[in-house]
Amino acid sequence: MDKKLSWVYMTCGSLDEARKIGEMLLEKNLAACVNILEGMHSLYRWNGAIQEDQETVLIAKTRHELVNELTEAVLSIHSYDCPCIIELPIQQGNPEFLQWIVSETEGLSKN
Repeated sequence: MDKKLSWVYMTCGSLDEARKIGEMLLEKNLAACVNILEGMHSLYRWNGAIQEDQETVLIAKTRHELVNELTEAVLSIHSYDCPCIIELPIQQGNPEFLQWIVSETEGLSKN
């Protein structure tokens, strides 16, 4: 595998928002697959106070070279002022699955 691949972890305010973002990433070929995990309980510090919320996790599998464009696309429609969007490198895995990520994101469209 000569392409660097990434796992992009994001949090969303609702299942609907996660679906909207996930569908947009797939339509633009910025991700090969997204996973949505509903019902995450979050504790965090925001504006000097501890907050507690229910959130939805969105995980995208993509190529490293697309992460900046993916981030910009998510920022353009995300409801949060400062959404969590972090990249984690994929080091290894099922070669067939990794190649599938590459093939599904190589047809990058500029929608």
